[in-house]
Amino acid sequence: MSKKQSPDGQTTYKRRRGDRRDGRLLRDVDPMHYIMPIIYPNRCDNEAFISETLDVSNINAYLEKKNENIEGTRYSHFLVIIAALLKTITLRERMNRFIVNGNTYQRNEVCCAFTMKKHFNDDGDEALVFIHAKDSDTIDTLYEKVNEQVKSVRFENVVDSSSDAMEFFTKKLPRFLSRFLVKFMCMLDRHGKVPYSLIETDPYYSSAVLSYLGSIKLHAGYHHLTNWGTTSVFLTVGEKTVRPFYNRRGELSIKDSIDFGFTIDERLADGYYYAKTIRLFKKLIENPELLELPLSEAVRY
Repeated sequence: MSKKQSPDGQTTYKRRRGDRRDGRLLRDVDPMHYIMPIIYPNRCDNEAFISETLDVSNINAYLEKKNENIEGTRYSHFLVIIAALLKTITLRERMNRFIVNGNTYQRNEVCCAFTMKKHFNDDGDEALVFIHAKDSDTIDTLYEKVNEQVKSVRFENVVDSSSDAMEFFTKKLPRFLSRFLVKFMCMLDRHGKVPYSLIETDPYYSSAVLSYLGSIKLHAGYHHLTNWGTTSVFLTVGEKTVRPFYNRRGELSIKDSIDFGFTIDERLADGYYYAKTIRLFKKLIENPELLELPLSEAVRY
């Protein structure tokens, strides 16, 4: 794809032969990253798991200020985490790649998704929330985007297209036919040919999927990737809890903390690149005021 600038400041690309609707084919990857997807073709066979426990006391103070004069929906820890992840992926572009059929692609946009429980009970329905980010987005514009989607699926009973498609396959068709069509869709998926209307809110076609396990009182842990779709990053977010932290002088203090679990397709980059990526994410979590900068504005870390 050739590069150009859209009226809203986003970088767009003219599609070339070999590109997909959702990503441009990388034609100049180094030999190791060219060969790895061929000999290790499945995303689920190439998972690297990274766990971190981070101090969130600065987020507590930041949220107290942000929510001082807000009536209604407040800024939350999860919103800060969403913004930090999107800024990290924007600034660390290899985290926004995906591999399909032995080819590596650079995704055309930065986006994330998560599943939301409409009602906290055993039979409560789930809904999909899909956030499309722009380079100019900040935590404040993301606050509006997230709230708008959560409100539409929770209170206005808007059904996202992916859930609607699953409902059709499982309840409107005979079982043998639905199984055949799902398998046919898996074949289309490998070639980037699944109709957009069926996957526009599918979380596994996003840059990253988040699972806020803390909202149901669970710790963060490992979550698998999937061979379906294009997602190369999965982030689990645990429950906020107090833990001991030691500074460089060995002094002990008790602080609020959250566990994070990253599952990443290891074929995208090397360990050094991932280590720097986690360092940036940690910097943003511990300094949430940096999220008031546009996602594409670099920070020192």
